[in-house]
Amino acid sequence: MRRLNFHHLHYFWAVAKEGNLTRAAQSLHVAQSALSTQIRALEEQLGHALFIRSGRNLLLSEAGQLVLDYADSIFALGSELQMTLQGALQANRQLRIGAVATLSRNFQENLLRPFLGRSELRITLESGSLGELLERLALHNLDVVLTNQAVSSDAQRSWRCRLLDRQSVCLVGPPRSGKFDLQRDLPQARLIVPGRSSDIRSQFELFCDSQGLQPDICAEVDDMAMLRLLARDSGDLALLPAVVVQDELQSGALQLYAEIPEIAEQFFAVTLQRQFRLDILDELLGQPALTTPRMPLAQADLRGE
Repeated sequence: MRRLNFHHLHYFWAVAKEGNLTRAAQSLHVAQSALSTQIRALEEQLGHALFIRSGRNLLLSEAGQLVLDYADSIFALGSELQMTLQGALQANRQLRIGAVATLSRNFQENLLRPFLGRSELRITLESGSLGELLERLALHNLDVVLTNQAVSSDAQRSWRCRLLDRQSVCLVGPPRSGKFDLQRDLPQARLIVPGRSSDIRSQFELFCDSQGLQPDICAEVDDMAMLRLLARDSGDLALLPAVVVQDELQSGALQLYAEIPEIAEQFFAVTLQRQFRLDILDELLGQPALTTPRMPLAQADLRGE
């Protein structure tokens, strides 16, 4: 068998990612006819059709999906090789972090605080969906992905998922006098909660069912930054990890009414098994747990009596 033409393979990989020959040709700055010719040459060499045409789009054949899996690994290793050859010193001058869009900004800032202001370090922080960020991590375009859900390895990727912290979930609201009793006061309060895709929401609903509680939910919010603003400005109660509103709790703008028993949000760091260690990343992930300063529950009654 002839030696594989990696130039042709790269063109195939670009078309497979775009799903469209025209867009791929534009991104590669080559003529569409030349791109088609190179892919046909690869198909002839491999002895299999790699695409199935569907209207203006190209779908991968079974052989094409197999080739794409190999191409992902090949080009990911190529990216790691380039980064490694730039030298360990240069690699440790930058830290490329991806964070899921729903992750608390306060948690991210707490994690990065020891590294802010270092003149020799450049930090890049990107936001996106977990799938998008893991794809960038697989290609070594990110060093770590921060998320609030665990990620397991599969046949394609050897993810390393480390628990960074576990934050209790609380009810917070405007300052008030008198004790807050879950059984008595929660059904009477207007409540802002995370969206239904959130694990916090699922845990809270199970807790309410077990306690026979029927809270009055007035808003559902997926984004923690928006949930923080509504908790601060609406005058309603909000269900969230204390770290999200740590500044408001410390200033007295908000009050912690109750910690919900056995409900917590977990924060994870996902990395990819790599041949060469990144010292700055080891330092980031080797920090102690980032627990939010504990707020007193002076006005809360968790017994439900």
